[in-house]
Amino acid sequence: MNFISFSPHFPPNFINFWVQLRHKGVNVLGLGEAPFNDLAYELQTNLVEYYRVSNQHNYDELVRAMGYFTHRYGKIDRIESHNEYWLENDARLRTDFNIRGLKVGDMPAIKRKSEMKKIFIQIGLNAATGRVCKTIKEARLLVEETGFPLVAKPDIGVGASHTYAISSQAELENFFANKPLIDFIIEEYVPGVIQTYDGLVDQDGQIVFRSSLEYSEGVMNLVNQGTDFYYFTHRHISPVLEAAGRRLVEIYGLRERFFHFEFFRVADDEYVALEVNMRPPGGLTTDMWNYANDVDIYRGYADIVVDNHFEAPVIPPYHCAYFSRRNARSYCHSHEQVLAAFSHQIVSHSPISGVFAAALGDYGYVARSPELDDLSDMADWIMRQA
Repeated sequence: MNFISFSPHFPPNFINFWVQLRHKGVNVLGLGEAPFNDLAYELQTNLVEYYRVSNQHNYDELVRAMGYFTHRYGKIDRIESHNEYWLENDARLRTDFNIRGLKVGDMPAIKRKSEMKKIFIQIGLNAATGRVCKTIKEARLLVEETGFPLVAKPDIGVGASHTYAISSQAELENFFANKPLIDFIIEEYVPGVIQTYDGLVDQDGQIVFRSSLEYSEGVMNLVNQGTDFYYFTHRHISPVLEAAGRRLVEIYGLRERFFHFEFFRVADDEYVALEVNMRPPGGLTTDMWNYANDVDIYRGYADIVVDNHFEAPVIPPYHCAYFSRRNARSYCHSHEQVLAAFSHQIVSHSPISGVFAAALGDYGYVARSPELDDLSDMADWIMRQA
């Protein structure tokens, strides 16, 4: 099997996907713009070959790379980045080279929030009232339906970049006077807790691994206000959330793919669909899955690709949490005190690189416990400010 890893060096923990595929005997071929000597040792030693382009956005260069790999190794069986940023590039290459997986025609319903909303409504999920508003006149008509506050975000966008809270007519006018020249979807503000339904489907579309995350803060607040936060995996998933997530997997027809579906939990067993992402959750979540479930999700993905078989516990033995800290803040307890106080629960800790720091903080701790209250107490202790 010939498998092209697109941008194989980023994010760093995803290197494990390519290493595990190579351990399964797959010809893992790297395609990216980073110099080979800058790649991690694990990549240098596990990629069968690496083709460097000067710019990963230059599609002509990518086509030449694909042609080279095809001439040298034969038909390409898979191309994948597991990265939201490159989702459309992956799909275009799959389409042009007839490779299994998501294609160009699948992208609008996956990338455009307005198209996602249509699917939510089609399958009977609750969704926030809103639509793409190209003019302030259209936005004012929406205000007549929903009132303030509103949230404006790019119809195609990753994370909380260019996301705005709008609480008055003056703020609405200011938004339209200064907004970037892209399509924005404007929606009613939904108060609630962000909870997800995430997992992995096999080649037949069966969910072989699933999990649920809950966030102490919305990503918009993290990026815009620089707050501390923590998020954690649930050991038990609400049947209502499970049913909604399974309906989305089915309607999208996912195969051999990770998914990350976001909802607002507005009351007990009441959810409002927020957006879908057809890739693993960001940050250190894949590592947290391993700690929570005592599995190797990287090897599990390789098992699906090669053997179409992977088993994980239905109920994880642990909750797993990530706690952030920021360099600009003073805390009651030092790093050394944190490690000493929770030596049995903390499974990893590390500084966070600049590109992730806006959302994840400057330093992160990952811990696990069978009891969620333990992790709540840890969050209070670790993030308590002086």
